[in-house]
Amino acid sequence: MRYPAFLPEKGRIGFIAPSFGCTTEPYLSCFEESIRLFHRRGYRTVLGPNCFASDGIGKSSTPESCGAEINEFFTQDRCDVILSCGGGETMCEDLPFVDFMSIRNAPPKWFMGFSDNTNLTFTLPVLCDTAAIYGPCAPAFAMNPLHRSVKDALLLLRGKKTEFTSYSGWEKAPQKDEENPFAPYNITEKTVMRVISGSGSSTAFSGRLIGGCLDCLSILAGTAFDRVKEFAERYAKDGLIWFLEACDLNPMGIRRALWQLDQAGWFRHAKGFLIGRPFLFDEQMLGMDHYDAVTGILKKYDVPIVMDMDLGHLPPMIPLISGALAEVEAAPKKLSVKMRLE
Repeated sequence: MRYPAFLPEKGRIGFIAPSFGCTTEPYLSCFEESIRLFHRRGYRTVLGPNCFASDGIGKSSTPESCGAEINEFFTQDRCDVILSCGGGETMCEDLPFVDFMSIRNAPPKWFMGFSDNTNLTFTLPVLCDTAAIYGPCAPAFAMNPLHRSVKDALLLLRGKKTEFTSYSGWEKAPQKDEENPFAPYNITEKTVMRVISGSGSSTAFSGRLIGGCLDCLSILAGTAFDRVKEFAERYAKDGLIWFLEACDLNPMGIRRALWQLDQAGWFRHAKGFLIGRPFLFDEQMLGMDHYDAVTGILKKYDVPIVMDMDLGHLPPMIPLISGALAEVEAAPKKLSVKMRLE
């Protein structure tokens, strides 16, 4: 696994929009304020051509343009690290225009984003053996004050912190809107995880992290960008810790997506599963909730399953290095992840 150099003092932060650009509120104001924050902290910023674009379908621009932006920022010496401008809907369409061979042969760079950005944070380690960060997109850095999870993401980008613990509470109903774009997370819910393990209500396990947004991963299965079996075999000695979360999927959608990945052989060599709070947290279908949806497919692997951890679309989220080795300790009220760049 290739690990990029971390963001140096006064380094260059590149911004690209392989998914949505920052053209509507509150994302436009948040992106501009995030840039000001990075400037105040002494960093230089480099903006890609699609950051303020809106001519695409489900993303900033055409797949060809988004792919070209990705190739430019990863293979040319324009910046030290790369942040995504946001999530979206159709980033998968960029992938045929991404030159993964050139990215694999170029010096690696950190890329950070989540949700639709799974299309890069997942494919970079699987196709290019290059680690990436599943963490907040650029506009999150505009909130005032910054939540500890966002500070953690910046510390990770700087190489100052690679061990993280869960946060005390989470946001169910955001207060950020067009009139209040810099609102902090509205933490109203207590963090309580469901730990499913043969060892009881607490567990510890290790392996190599891989995963992302289940909505995106299920789309990649069976395509030319599905090299998961080879990746799993390459790191079979370490085993894999799958981190998964869902955006649009209801409980039946989660179950179907997990079934698809299971049947595609993705979970071979699984050492454990980290499951984030789904965006449709309280929804049930035919008497089934998201707990039943997950365990109904994954319990056969007889490895620990940690559900409702700080990951995904109901913030805060622990920034995770996709591709890194990790040691996980989990109990209902606390989870820790210690990542090693090996």
